[in-house]
Amino acid sequence: MVSALLVVAAVAASFSGPVVGITDGDTLTVLSDSRPVTVRLAEIDAPEMGQPWSMRARQALSDKVFEQTVTVEPLTRDRFGRTVGYVRLGDREIHREMVREGHAWAYEGYLRDATLVDDEAAARADAVGLWSLPESEAVAPWRVREQARVASLAEPAVGPFACGERRYCREMRSCEEAKFHLRYCGFTRIDADGDGVPCERLCR
Repeated sequence: MVSALLVVAAVAASFSGPVVGITDGDTLTVLSDSRPVTVRLAEIDAPEMGQPWSMRARQALSDKVFEQTVTVEPLTRDRFGRTVGYVRLGDREIHREMVREGHAWAYEGYLRDATLVDDEAAARADAVGLWSLPESEAVAPWRVREQARVASLAEPAVGPFACGERRYCREMRSCEEAKFHLRYCGFTRIDADGDGVPCERLCR
């Protein structure tokens, strides 16, 4: 019981430090006591790498906080070991700004503050950020991840390839195999720039 309480206390302690890395539109790295801490912004979900607007969302977050000293208010840790919490720069709520400016969704199922839904609705109404995209391209990231998860459990009867066998460009044996995994398995990570062409070295 004591150890569990200590873990909760550790997660709950706020800390400040400079932002030294930006992974995507909702994940960054903060240097705390000379130790890098990966922080996932709470209550929002930005486009997955390879989705439309993913690079713009990443750049937007970078423009806001990279090399700035922020305060992190942790809530919990996710299954990847990342700290999930709120990031503030002075009195600015970075997660809210990302939603208001159309760079992220209010994260269904993880909301504590229902007003984020209003911020998302305003961004939609103004067609800012990703909401300027065609409706077919503005797909919530959690739906993309679920589609990829389901696809990875299946083996589409398309040619000699099957989902779940390979996940990264270094594992692909041909451009055709890479295209299969992007189209049928939802592995958007292999199309990092979101141009629809996976594994650039293979598909030149």
